[in-house]
Amino acid sequence: MKVIEKIREAEAENRVVFSFEFFPPKTDDGVDNLFDRMDRMVQHNPSFCDITWGAGGTTADLTLDIANKMQNMICVETMMHLTCTNMPVEKIDHALDTIKANGIQNVLALRGDPPHGQDKFVQIEGGFACALDLVKHMRGKYGDYFGITVAGYPEAHPEVIDSSGVATLEAYQSDLAYLKKKVDAGADLIVTQLFYDTDIFLKFVNDCRQIGITCPIVPGIMPIGNYKGFMRMIGFCKTRIPAELTAALEPIKDNEEAVKKFGIDFGTEMCKKILAHGIKQLHLYTLNMDKSALAILQNLGLIDEAKISRPLPWRRPTNIYRVKEDVRPIFWANRPKSYLTRTIGWDQYPHGRWSDSGNPSYGALTDYQFMRPRSRDKKLQEEWAVPLKSVEDIHERFAQFCLGKLKSSPWSELDGLQPETKIINEQLENINLKGFLTINSQPAVNGEKSDSPSVGPVNCIAWEMQGFSISYVLSC
Repeated sequence: MKVIEKIREAEAENRVVFSFEFFPPKTDDGVDNLFDRMDRMVQHNPSFCDITWGAGGTTADLTLDIANKMQNMICVETMMHLTCTNMPVEKIDHALDTIKANGIQNVLALRGDPPHGQDKFVQIEGGFACALDLVKHMRGKYGDYFGITVAGYPEAHPEVIDSSGVATLEAYQSDLAYLKKKVDAGADLIVTQLFYDTDIFLKFVNDCRQIGITCPIVPGIMPIGNYKGFMRMIGFCKTRIPAELTAALEPIKDNEEAVKKFGIDFGTEMCKKILAHGIKQLHLYTLNMDKSALAILQNLGLIDEAKISRPLPWRRPTNIYRVKEDVRPIFWANRPKSYLTRTIGWDQYPHGRWSDSGNPSYGALTDYQFMRPRSRDKKLQEEWAVPLKSVEDIHERFAQFCLGKLKSSPWSELDGLQPETKIINEQLENINLKGFLTINSQPAVNGEKSDSPSVGPVNCIAWEMQGFSISYVLSC
């Protein structure tokens, strides 16, 4: 689904939406950690998440891979950055064709920063000179398939900001006129560069409206996490710092925890002011960290960390080709991600393939290995690869998992038990201690309302047989 469509739906309901930005890590362990963190953050239902392209196109292949897995494994509406730096048209089309085949509809079209070691952007042979060229190309070749987002600069593009730290009025107005050209060429959404003076952002929005830009303008919010990183980012983006912000940070700049707490409070107040002026979208630059971004959203009342709703027992797919899927075989309940990757090649659902999970229709098991990161393997090693002296020790290990004392299982992708399983965890403990080892259990449900916080998402018909619950999950 296009992000602009989700925003329009939220606007019609007078609902605030938020989104997160991530960047490709430099190491394999970093990628594993990013997916773990992303999976946790997506539980709070962001309208979308985006992944950057990397300076000079250096992370192109990794960005394509992460974007695919965000859309099809994490199941969050994904927006991929795409830049013109070192990208001939053939490479740009390859990237666009790849994400289209993977069911991704959203692109943030950018010119991109100069390659490493260069001061200025240089158009390569067979490539584009600017984001406007990229927007025109996407609309010309791909029609209306993609939702196209472009960048807006409340203080003007850093390249036109002079040594005083401020763009001239002429440069600022020229930047606005260029932004309108990008929108007129087919962009349907604007996400702004980071800023720390909300008055500058609000003026920017008003100036855009004055020249006929009517599409949503989403503020880019970067929480202050640590002082050195903040100053480095400010220098790179040439962002103005309000005097009160400087005064507040100076006495605590060497106290990382104090800076982080201040950053959360300052970010919260920025967002409150923005929301008070009728802006209903927030885009959080996370720097691949979760605590500050989630704390700000919690302070705003937009999320509740203690209450995460699940409309289905598994996260609904966001891939455009399978968004209508709302039913799954019960024996895949604990492996939602491997189910998605192994059925990615299905051309129509359900297509009569719900039989033996070893059937070739389900694809290769090797595809699933991406969701078995080293971080998860480490947890399995810590909790399960322990010396056991008897069969009873094995029974005890399973019982501890059923009680929630262990958070991993070799037979499940999930971290711990699903909420509804807590209803029967003591019974499961007794069953496992007696030697009947359970790997896929579900409570019998009779007459519960569909909005029940624990079993509502299950919406199942269950049969009781000798104290066990045999469940078949139906469509919600």
